[in-house]
Amino acid sequence: MAQRPRVVVTGTARRWSPSWWCTWLILKCLGATPVRASVRHSCDHEGVDAVIIGGGDDISPSEYNQPPERDGEYDPDRDELEIAWIRWALEEKKPLLGICRGSQLINVVLGGELNQNIRELRQLTYNRPGLLPTKQVFIEPRSQLAKICKKQKLRVNSLHSQIVKQTGVGMLAVGWDLDGFLQASEGQTEQTIIGVQWHPEYLFYVPSQLRIFRWLIKQ
Repeated sequence: MAQRPRVVVTGTARRWSPSWWCTWLILKCLGATPVRASVRHSCDHEGVDAVIIGGGDDISPSEYNQPPERDGEYDPDRDELEIAWIRWALEEKKPLLGICRGSQLINVVLGGELNQNIRELRQLTYNRPGLLPTKQVFIEPRSQLAKICKKQKLRVNSLHSQIVKQTGVGMLAVGWDLDGFLQASEGQTEQTIIGVQWHPEYLFYVPSQLRIFRWLIKQ
């Protein structure tokens, strides 16, 4: 019997984490072994086949040379842990999926820049956070993500107030919302990376979103 792919999933250290449990369920159903990694959940690199950097609190602005927001909530210990996992995945050429904060952090590690607050800049997109797929995202037709999802227009959820303003080195912008804010990026080189600004783990009932996780474990 073939060994189940071992996928590390980073995230909050809180005992109750809906994002972790939704991701756990998806990976188990797709034949993978999910392993939780956080500042409270230790995990080594042995036998790891892929890495998911999950969503959560804002990234410390010091990581991309900006001052903090007055009401910002940061977790430097989590930043450090997830940056280490991203660098390891890049060095070992392991498939890497970034979700919301995770997508932002991958780009930051690669030298990208964030916009810390887009609430005031919204013009055409529904600005209230929610788990339901109420927002439109347009995917570059020739991108890897469009091939994976088998769609060029997606309905997604939205829980963020920050976005990637400038992609990191080796990352290509491939998805935008109605306001033109970046919603997806992917690696341009042999490195297998996809970053999405929404939360596909909460959209497990949508075939196009499930395909993102299936793609990861097939790599």
